Amino acid sequence: MAAIQRRGNSFRIKVSCGYDAHGKQVVQSMTWKPDEGMTEKQIEKEVQRQAVLFEEACLKGNVVTTIKFEDFARQWFTEYAEIKLKQRTIEGYHQMEKRIYKAIGHIRLDKLTTRHIQKFIIDLCNSEREDGRDRNGGKLSTKTIKLYKSMISTICDYAVKMQMIQTNPCKNVTIPKVITPEKEYYSIEEAQRLLDLFKQEDEENYKYVLFYTLAIYTGFRLGELMGLEWKDVNFGTNVITVNRTCLYSKAKGGLYTETPKTSQSLRSLKVPQGVIDMLTKWKGLQNVQREKIGSKWIETDRIFTKWNGLTLDRSAPGYFFKQFCKRTGMRYVSNHSMRHLNASLLINAGVDVKTVQSCLGHSTPTTTLSVYLHTFQTAQAAAMEAVAEALPLTCSNDGKSA
Repeated sequence: MAAIQRRGNSFRIKVSCGYDAHGKQVVQSMTWKPDEGMTEKQIEKEVQRQAVLFEEACLKGNVVTTIKFEDFARQWFTEYAEIKLKQRTIEGYHQMEKRIYKAIGHIRLDKLTTRHIQKFIIDLCNSEREDGRDRNGGKLSTKTIKLYKSMISTICDYAVKMQMIQTNPCKNVTIPKVITPEKEYYSIEEAQRLLDLFKQEDEENYKYVLFYTLAIYTGFRLGELMGLEWKDVNFGTNVITVNRTCLYSKAKGGLYTETPKTSQSLRSLKVPQGVIDMLTKWKGLQNVQREKIGSKWIETDRIFTKWNGLTLDRSAPGYFFKQFCKRTGMRYVSNHSMRHLNASLLINAGVDVKTVQSCLGHSTPTTTLSVYLHTFQTAQAAAMEAVAEALPLTCSNDGKSA
């Protein structure tokens, strides 16, 4: 309820408007001065009306917030992100801070508009990658730009919840379409050649051969493969289950284990008997190594391990594969391209979107469609050509269908 205080010929009206990011009560105030000639009764009636109007305005969120966006964002990291979000997400947001603060960090939170954020997003579309890599022609991808918008929007949502601002200015911001190159992955012929070359690898590289074979047949993410443990493999049913992911964080001092990316990432897939046979062989080789070094072996139950049983470094498979491609003349693609290969094989085999989503562990079918839209379109076109070949339609000499 508004508090009214008379100060000579004017009135000070104060309204409590919730609490700021520090838990301190936010009080909004205004001064009202009666017009000349008003009677005491009229003044009393009008000041009460002004108090009601002012209180209603405050309750609608019209609160003056002098804190700058950068300062509030840093508070958000402490009060919300570090409590609610996963470490990998937090680190990703920290990497985006520099660009965001440079563009809008100086703007007062209550003065931040849709236009400010829209301009920032447009500038991002024309910005160069900071890591110097030539992906997407050196430009930021649409996915990366969406992540910048998501971070700002999440912070603004928190500000709305804290009654710092009335609405989220990101609501009407649009992401311009950025042309991104098609994802690189092996053709079926290249994948077959890769598997044939793997058969010629020395036994000392067997875990890497197994790693990439699993990547092709399951489409598991790098962290999901690194986090696999022997108890996740059912040798009787040929089913492998994703229960965790292994990630790297400098802040955490190296490798750490976390729950998978989304709830849908907790999934089980059946693999060919050949893959199970490879797992059985590797388990035997790992047991030989365990016996060889004795007490130096550290039991982790991880499938992909170093010489002493500890989880393999996340960079190790990629390093092996680069050297492998140089030795064999195989075209090099990234680890994640094996996931794209798996997806393309599923789609071209006619597997429906929902099943592909489930196999890949995407949060929704929409994600699967957005990532692999071109592959689905190509498969659909091929299916239509198959119908036309099976049931050809010829025309008579007069141009009419026969």
